[in-house]
Amino acid sequence: MAEETDPARRDAALLIAVAGGDRDAFELLYRHYAPWLTVKLRYRCSDAALVDDVVQETFLSVWRTAGGFRPQEGADVSGWLWRICSRRLADAVRGNSARRRLTHLLLGLRGDDERRDSAEDEVLTGLAHGDLGTALEKLPPELRDVLTATVLDGLTTREASARLNIPEGTVKTRALRARRRLTEELA
Repeated sequence: MAEETDPARRDAALLIAVAGGDRDAFELLYRHYAPWLTVKLRYRCSDAALVDDVVQETFLSVWRTAGGFRPQEGADVSGWLWRICSRRLADAVRGNSARRRLTHLLLGLRGDDERRDSAEDEVLTGLAHGDLGTALEKLPPELRDVLTATVLDGLTTREASARLNIPEGTVKTRALRARRRLTEELA
């Protein structure tokens, strides 16, 4: 593969090569993004083993679905990877939370956790199992995606626009509509 000077084009070219089964391109992509994803996830989750598992699952998914990346639509590789990774983390936290609750019930250890969850772990668990989680599930996907990008992933309007491939004004409008719907649902 020819040396590309623009990082966005280089990364898009790597993903295209990965979609074609190029293991060397996959390794380059992994070496470049795995440390970044790991650091970013550790701000969200205190369980280092879970973070490592999520990063591995993310790259397994990338290997299988790299053909779904659309560079011609202005998609950003880092945003695409982060979206996969953050969703995997939310799924893993939901699964771990359910297992922990079952373990506590079976062992009679309710509330006697040896380790404390991070604040973000608790919020993600609440999102998955509380009234807010139910309200979020009722939102249309395009509104839920904007909230996920701007609130859960902490992206700016511009970054969310690039990730979701929609204009910045649309991000703002959908975020406003989503907040109104959530307020109505939770009232």
